Amino acid sequence: MKISEINNMTNSSYLVVLFCASAGKNGEELGVDEEQIVLFVYLLYDLPNNKVVAVQQHYCRPTPNELSETVITEDCKQETGLDEDIIKNAQPLDHVLDEFDRFLVSKGVHPDHGGKSFCLATDGPNHIRQALHPECGNKNITLPQYFYSYYDLRKEFVKMYKAENITNIKCMLDYLGLQEDQSSEYGIKQCQEMASTIHRLIVDGHLFTEPDVVNERLEPGICSKTDIVDDEVVVRARGLPWQSSDQDIARFFKGLNIAKGGVALCLSPQGRRNGEALVRFQDQEMRDLAIRRHKHHIGQRYIEVYKATGKDFLNVAGGSNTEAQAFLSRGGEVIIRMRGLPFTATTQQVLEFFAREPNVCDVLDGEDGILFVHYPDGRSTGDAFVLMPTEDEADKALKKHRDIMGTRYIELFKSTTAEVQQVLNRSMDPRNPEPQESQVALPPLIAQLPPQTALPYIPQSLITSGTKRDCIRLRNLPGGSQVTDILSFLGEFSQFIVYQGVHMVYSAQGEPSGEAFIQMSSEEAAQLTAINRHRRQIIYAGKKRVIEVIQCSGEDMNLVLTHGITSPTLSPVTPIAHQAAVPTITHSPIIQRQIISPGTTALLPSLPGVATNPLATSFSSALPFTHIPQPMYASPFQQGITPIAAAAPRPAMFPQIIYWYPTPPVSPQTYFTTNTGPSMVVMRGLPFNVSLQDILNFFQGFPEVSPECIQVQYTPEGLPSGDVVISFASRGEAERAVAEKNHQIVGNRMVELFLAS
Repeated sequence: MKISEINNMTNSSYLVVLFCASAGKNGEELGVDEEQIVLFVYLLYDLPNNKVVAVQQHYCRPTPNELSETVITEDCKQETGLDEDIIKNAQPLDHVLDEFDRFLVSKGVHPDHGGKSFCLATDGPNHIRQALHPECGNKNITLPQYFYSYYDLRKEFVKMYKAENITNIKCMLDYLGLQEDQSSEYGIKQCQEMASTIHRLIVDGHLFTEPDVVNERLEPGICSKTDIVDDEVVVRARGLPWQSSDQDIARFFKGLNIAKGGVALCLSPQGRRNGEALVRFQDQEMRDLAIRRHKHHIGQRYIEVYKATGKDFLNVAGGSNTEAQAFLSRGGEVIIRMRGLPFTATTQQVLEFFAREPNVCDVLDGEDGILFVHYPDGRSTGDAFVLMPTEDEADKALKKHRDIMGTRYIELFKSTTAEVQQVLNRSMDPRNPEPQESQVALPPLIAQLPPQTALPYIPQSLITSGTKRDCIRLRNLPGGSQVTDILSFLGEFSQFIVYQGVHMVYSAQGEPSGEAFIQMSSEEAAQLTAINRHRRQIIYAGKKRVIEVIQCSGEDMNLVLTHGITSPTLSPVTPIAHQAAVPTITHSPIIQRQIISPGTTALLPSLPGVATNPLATSFSSALPFTHIPQPMYASPFQQGITPIAAAAPRPAMFPQIIYWYPTPPVSPQTYFTTNTGPSMVVMRGLPFNVSLQDILNFFQGFPEVSPECIQVQYTPEGLPSGDVVISFASRGEAERAVAEKNHQIVGNRMVELFLAS
């Protein structure tokens, strides 16, 4: 059979041999360091006539890097022989791609201009998958369709000759006994050697019939817990921004083929997105390429990528809920999650919500495209998932974020098939929100209260005051009950609680009083909660207990806490005192029942001198802070109380009691306990001019570290002490931070990290 007859049987008349070089590492490591393309070479090969038509080379100017004066690295110079001045004066990548497009038109092979068919060919997958697609994605360059398929010459070579250990062009040349090309230009030499290999393949009768395909976008899919997932196709991505969607993660892995529905965003034990995702790829080759993107970036955050198992993926993405699977099987390009729905909301009301002006949008399949989330007893959680037919419809839908339905505003978020499965699985868990009589009580979020000497006393007047009846009072609580028990008792009404609004009441001896005060979002919310939960039962340690729920105001709270006696005036030298001590008062001592509440800037008085100190002012403007109280040595039962000012100041560190509420898109009632509660890490030795962004950058890879978690510590004079306390949601993450970040550099100083407790 003649060569022309053989190639008439192939899918393409031409091959375009493509070669890229980056400003950093090249060869087998091309793309691992995120360096930009600086050399773009292509060669047009006529398959029917088995000859080279033309070859062209372009230099590419990378986007300037403010952190580096040089454009290309020493490794690149040694490998490629490129000159930095030539690269600096070259065209940017998008212009080079336009030149390539015009080249195809001029040679009569452009598919959009009636040209003959062609396909790209490369030496391995890196040029297309690890260099070109990721960089174009980062620069918002839209690649033409012909960049989404290519022939991998290594695979074609192995298919033809059954050879082993073919890792580069030189291996192919040596196997075939061909001479290396003598071109002086690095990129042209590589393309000419690939052309020699193609020539020999065709002469020996090889057919180019099945190109590799690059997926354009992530496709939705359903995963069942009974599915079998290969351990060699899954990775775990860590350090993702909490608001990342599955499409954002797919963009991070752009160029690699992810399986349908292959991105599963992980939720923490508290029901929040925890900055991790499990990603399932089409095959092991894609997984291995994904591992090479370890510590690549999304924005300013670097993302860690590790191997994971199929079981890990099924634990997150696998579903057994038939209702969810029937809902997801309808298709739809985008899933929207609705949060905060009235508990009596119907599918018709949801359709009317999306049909309102402005931003009218269609729901896929009408009422069948809506899935409400319910508890095991059939009550609504206030959440729903909605299918949108296109991205455009979804974009219009998301513009309705915080629009009103009835008297409530509705929050909207993009969701994923895996998240639908997780939420449905968890909502139907019989432990959520009210355990049945036969069940054992779940462990509390905080296993036990810290020692009483470590509890800061916060005056009730700093928590809330006034006559507005936007609080509720709970009475007859079990002695060992925790915040998690209260949230479970309130059920769907817990969504009305303001941030850190649960305040447990303790006696002067530090014992639980059986009462709690809760700040609600409005008087209406407090009234609705009191009406629906008053004299309802709570099950604790296998026993039922009737709880009184009474609507009240901040002023009512104060009367209860002071037993109806006007609050004593606190000495100005004691803005905050320990639970084990009582502040100096202006008349006969009164033992006040105290509220234990999270110590945040909103609840703490300002420190004298901080605002007037220039250094402290610049520092505190960027970071929230909590003053660490000094020890008091007076017993609360002594008649003579020693003022706090009389005690010699000593450094002390007292971990806060922190009640974690889920952040969007997880509903407040989707609340889960864990055996490892919040932990604090101390950073010591920081420069005094350190900024908030410096600390956030230092903790890259720890998505739970946010500005709200950072507390600056001050000296008695109001100056930054060089210490910062960081709150972590779990002890495991706190220990990881200490292990990975201790003795690293911030500014020009080495900082020490250790657990606060």
